[in-house]
Amino acid sequence: MQGITAYDEDDFLHLSGLQHFLFCRRQWALTHIEAQWADNLRTVEGNLMHERTHNESLTEKRGDLIITRGMTISSRRLGKGVPIFGWEGLWSPYPVEYKRGEPKANNCDAAQLCGQAMCLEEMLCCDIPAGALFYGESRRRTVVPFTPALRAEVTAALQEMHALYRRGHTPKVKTGKHCNACSLKELCLPALMNKASVAAYMREAQQ
Repeated sequence: MQGITAYDEDDFLHLSGLQHFLFCRRQWALTHIEAQWADNLRTVEGNLMHERTHNESLTEKRGDLIITRGMTISSRRLGKGVPIFGWEGLWSPYPVEYKRGEPKANNCDAAQLCGQAMCLEEMLCCDIPAGALFYGESRRRTVVPFTPALRAEVTAALQEMHALYRRGHTPKVKTGKHCNACSLKELCLPALMNKASVAAYMREAQQ
């Protein structure tokens, strides 16, 4: 039987980094290992949206439903944590993650939501079969089932993140359409990384 790794709180990684990591490993490393950041229109609009959705003072009760926007969740097995509060009583947790844009082709948003659910399951000793992503542009919720495959993807990604973080290693860029929308494009320099050599890049720039 394989043992389960238990992380200390000092080793916890930010849960929001899971979405960054699956979107682009280099972006995650620049932000979470090298502590580099730059804003663009998308990140500013996203921050404004999250000011309300993560406001700890905005808690509502609607019948038998409690909506809380600030809790502290963590997982010693996954080694991740973010700021939150809770309520007394017996409740069925249903995580909802707010995103500025539209549903993505990959699983990065769904994986972040699933990671939140896995933290809550460990903390509250319960099962959470699904949650929802709310996208600001479409103003709609997308239900996300927490399948075994998605849970395995979350666990594998966190293990890789911890390994890179311990080494202090920033992966090389893998360019794609996502680079154009990234606020770290001027720090990452994906075009430079794709050149055969720095000398070749300099020669081209001087022409």
